Amino acid sequence: MVAMQSAETRYAKPIMVAINTLTDDEGGLQPLRSHALFKTLSNVDLENLILQSRRLRLGHHQLLYRQDMPAHHFFFVISGRLRLYRLDSSGIDRTLDSIAPGDCFAEVMIYADPARYACYAEALKSSEVLMIPVKAYQELLDSKPEYASAALRHYAMRAVSRFHDLEIMTVQNARDRLIRYLIDLLPNGVAEGGEVELPLPKCLVASRLAMQPETFSRILADLKSNGLVRVNRSKLFISDPKRLIEISQ
Repeated sequence: MVAMQSAETRYAKPIMVAINTLTDDEGGLQPLRSHALFKTLSNVDLENLILQSRRLRLGHHQLLYRQDMPAHHFFFVISGRLRLYRLDSSGIDRTLDSIAPGDCFAEVMIYADPARYACYAEALKSSEVLMIPVKAYQELLDSKPEYASAALRHYAMRAVSRFHDLEIMTVQNARDRLIRYLIDLLPNGVAEGGEVELPLPKCLVASRLAMQPETFSRILADLKSNGLVRVNRSKLFISDPKRLIEISQ
């Protein structure tokens, strides 16, 4: 959403809840094993890292951290969804990304010096995250080169993804930015149509794509009237992604 924010007034301390062991399937921590930053860790090292971590519960619109705060932790999403955004010098809210269960964020703080969060992190719904101490993870990387190699591969993949995001954002035409964004949501891209769900409310997708909500709504309505998409609240059905791409070229 391109809007003025009062982030300081919305900040509340997250609720600390008991940490579950990794063997507790109900705890939602099993997906941690398959994440690139953790899958090469031995069982002992992973268990020890989790014992040093804390589990946080966030309410709707609760802030996890503020922009420019000292960063001593990075995070793994157990449930819910979070939004990353920045406030520019005039107080305008710019959505950067949305984070789903199974994702890590703020992991760049592992190598940052000085380590300060580059944005705000806000829960879009009731959410739980694992707060992982940067220092404890750094010690693991220093102790075993194979852990550091896996972390660097993760960062390389993230860098490629970010370059792709930047490519979309450099497209001048707002309609073309939206079309490319929607195509990216399809599991098989332009090769196959299907149903996608917007990861953010429409007003925040508009902010993510650097356009006004009114512009987003008008473009989406135009695509719908031309039979290019079907819209059902946050879900969109794209029957012919190749046709959609053709009108953006």
